[in-house]
Amino acid sequence: MKVALIGASGFVGSHILHELLERGHQVTAIVRHPEKISARHPNLVVKKGDVYLEGEVTELVKGQDAVISAFNPGWTNPNIYEDFLAGSQAIQQGVKAAGVRRLIIIGGAGSLEVAPGVQLIDTPQFPAEYKAGASGARDYLNIIKQEKELDWTFISPAIEMHPGTSGVRKGAYRTALDNPVFDENGRSILSVEDLALVTVDELEHAQHIRQRFTAAY
Repeated sequence: MKVALIGASGFVGSHILHELLERGHQVTAIVRHPEKISARHPNLVVKKGDVYLEGEVTELVKGQDAVISAFNPGWTNPNIYEDFLAGSQAIQQGVKAAGVRRLIIIGGAGSLEVAPGVQLIDTPQFPAEYKAGASGARDYLNIIKQEKELDWTFISPAIEMHPGTSGVRKGAYRTALDNPVFDENGRSILSVEDLALVTVDELEHAQHIRQRFTAAY
């Protein structure tokens, strides 16, 4: 497929980029700083773009079969909540205006239900430093749920999906919709390499149209 990947130089985006290229897709990597993409590949085009500008997104993604958004304003950004919502909505509207129907969004795990009516973000043990960003992702999930034109999918990573989980690619995972997937030790964990696998599998097989889902071992 011809795929536009937003945020291709980030922690998650860089692994999705690798997975896409390994599987033969033609990728347009959309980033703020093209110099951060060191990969060279005949199926890769790198374009500089500002995802907060809906019109710019539209021009960048025209002619693509699908858009994958690994957009993240940065965990140290003091305005991460506002910026996550603004950027995500500009991407959504820009993709729609470009006539691309398929949009896959990498969101957060904070909105997963760990008990009936209780989301992970609202539990006492949820890290305070991630709360603003997770709140933005949760609120955007509620926005994208109202989208009727795009064939969207919102992927919530496992609860433990951070730099310390990288370096492992098991090539297998389990999925669920609104509740975390736990292993036999009661942990919800997935490497970033396998999150990239999950994302490209969803691109190729479209199992969760207009749904949120999560994956872990």
